[in-house]
Amino acid sequence: MSGTNQGVHPLHLDPNHPGPYGRGGGGGVGEYLLDRAKPYLPPWLLAGGTGILSLPAYALWGGSAAASAGLTLASVGLTAATWWAGKSTTQQRRLHSAITVAAGTSWFTAAALAGPATGPLGSLYLIGAPALAATWNIRQILRVNADGQANSPDKGLLEKVGLAKTMVTSAKAAPNKATFDLQLPPGELTPDDVAKALPRLAGAFKVARNAVRMTTDPDDSSRATVTVVPTDLLKNTVAFPGPSSPGGSIADPIVVGIYEDGTHALLWFPGDPTAGRNAMHLIVMGMTGSGKSEGGITVLGEVVTRRDVIVWASDPAKAEQTLGPLLPSLDWAALDMNSTKAMIEALRASIPARTAWLAKYGYKQWEPACAETQSDGAPGMPYLVAWFEEAAKTIRETDDDVFTGIAQEARSAGISLVISLQRASGTQVSTDSRASFGSSWVFGVRDERDAGFALPDEALDAGAAPHTWKDKKPGYSYLVANGVPETFWATPARSYLTPTDYLHWAAVTFADIRSTCDPITAGAAARAAGPAFTKRTRHPLPALPDAPAAAGQADLEGWDEEDGPLHLTAGDDMDDDVEPDEDDGGEWIDPEQALPEVRTILPLAARPAGPPARKLGQQEARAAMIDLLAEFEDEGRTEVGPTDFMEHCDRFNRSRQWVSGQVADMVLTGRLRETDRAGRYEIVPERTSVA
Repeated sequence: MSGTNQGVHPLHLDPNHPGPYGRGGGGGVGEYLLDRAKPYLPPWLLAGGTGILSLPAYALWGGSAAASAGLTLASVGLTAATWWAGKSTTQQRRLHSAITVAAGTSWFTAAALAGPATGPLGSLYLIGAPALAATWNIRQILRVNADGQANSPDKGLLEKVGLAKTMVTSAKAAPNKATFDLQLPPGELTPDDVAKALPRLAGAFKVARNAVRMTTDPDDSSRATVTVVPTDLLKNTVAFPGPSSPGGSIADPIVVGIYEDGTHALLWFPGDPTAGRNAMHLIVMGMTGSGKSEGGITVLGEVVTRRDVIVWASDPAKAEQTLGPLLPSLDWAALDMNSTKAMIEALRASIPARTAWLAKYGYKQWEPACAETQSDGAPGMPYLVAWFEEAAKTIRETDDDVFTGIAQEARSAGISLVISLQRASGTQVSTDSRASFGSSWVFGVRDERDAGFALPDEALDAGAAPHTWKDKKPGYSYLVANGVPETFWATPARSYLTPTDYLHWAAVTFADIRSTCDPITAGAAARAAGPAFTKRTRHPLPALPDAPAAAGQADLEGWDEEDGPLHLTAGDDMDDDVEPDEDDGGEWIDPEQALPEVRTILPLAARPAGPPARKLGQQEARAAMIDLLAEFEDEGRTEVGPTDFMEHCDRFNRSRQWVSGQVADMVLTGRLRETDRAGRYEIVPERTSVA
């Protein structure tokens, strides 16, 4: 054990212990020896007491037949009671206790009837009493290990579950959690043995199988920590609290649910070299009824509130049944097999185009700055999340390796690939593909074998058991993802329940700040997928008469399109009646006093005529962009770029990202043509442009 010299009793190292090795020091050697001997005195005191009590017992009952019968029955009764009371302890201790009581009561009975010095009774006492007392001292000495630590009082339980010689070195108790640090016997047991004993420990504690979990010490394979959670705090449905970072970057974490201790369950899509985190590819797995699709909707419902990401989503099996409320928020929705295949080809083609763009501007991987307009005026490149619902159908009708190449290469291109399916078995997803997905989100599954298709061995050994839920606890899940600490891999979480009204609200509220496809990605996709991409369906925004918000969602009336959300801190006051600060050095002005006489009149500009400018809708803003391009052409310009349009942004009142996306659409429709200069596009005369 760390902190204690091997082979030295802990009292030697206790500075507070009285005696020559502690701070007391004034008690002398005799007091020190007495203190050391105290734990071993009880057997000797009992032996001496038995011998002393035999003298008055002989004087009272010597030669009495009635006393003989009574003492014999008492001796037998005490021995039997000792044997019965020891059934909960080890067999060795039970036998030792019974023999000690039988020997002691038998000698006392004989000494009380015949006299303690009669015949061999005196010799038996002088030899047997010290011998029996010494055996208990030996047991007590052997219960101390080489490091001076006493065996755990829970040794009996640990022995029962196959962890003999294991010691509980420390224990911590929380309102709904107990944590035990275990010291395993070096060279005899390993954390793998603890993992195998977890089901038996759950039975011993009378809790659910996945309520007992284990984490290992990364620096010492002879140590492990067992956590027991007796009460399920996730059994009540958790309503979605609203977007965690409205208008923020996709680099910010996505909140998908809560762990059993109330901690937020988080996902990160882009990588972060400063945090040592790679970009994420994710497998979402769970049987029918486990809440897998609802969890996916929760993630996408968060993603579409971020400013620098686009989503390509596919569901050839259920079409609009799952993705329906999200369709207005998606850059591309593939709802049949032909468009799904086209999306896969577009992804393959986008990877080299996006990596070339990143290399051109000096980015080693995607970061939020990539989505901003670059130094040469070129439009930025938003992150791309490619989400494939019911991916088993896609794999079945294409190839079991269809995602392998994409998963191996897409991370460096600022793309995260997500596949959602019921069972990631080898017959549906190749082992090469599974190896390329470093993260998994596993809901209830049918059996332990299914869990092993997506969860790593470390999580399963630590106690993760999604097969115990099956479809009985929708939303319960285990999250093993980049950025998630390993201590949470075997901790159950529950995903939020996201209402459809919230998804409609998010689609409308964040439409103006949501990114559109950049020219590089759009061009590569158009070349690979053709009309499947260029003529992809754009779903209209839903009507929101009451603008419903999610449960617990704060009022977002203070949203500013360019600067992001307006945050109010505690103590901020929006009232007009503000008390002045007496310490700010300013002059106190009595609001009730009369105004001073007007001495000077300054002429002000006249208020402009007409009603205040209103914010254009999506279609009106696009029409304003087309009209502006026609004006540029009439002026004789041959080249334009996003910066030219931004000079007239008051016409459509949209963000720079939105303008860049519209320029990309003009390239796809043939109204603009790419040039050798980044951020500049040649105007194609309208009469020769391709619709």
